[in-house]
Amino acid sequence: MEMTVNVGEKYMHFKGNTYIVIAISQHEEGQQDDVVVYQAINTGTIYGKLLSVFCSPVDKVKYPACIQEMQFQRIYN
Repeated sequence: MEMTVNVGEKYMHFKGNTYIVIAISQHEEGQQDDVVVYQAINTGTIYGKLLSVFCSPVDKVKYPACIQEMQFQRIYN
């Protein structure tokens, strides 16, 4: 199932922090992959991550105890 990311949606990172997507940006070097610009709800820090990485599954070899399947999971509220 392909993951859709939209501005204004909240997501939980598999390590537990929550974020809100504030923009979907084109990469300045013209890469085909967009960049998700998101902000930490608890600190206000702003980050950018390639869309393909934002929507990727958790590395279960590196994090075998992780229950969450995807790097970021949408929070519905």
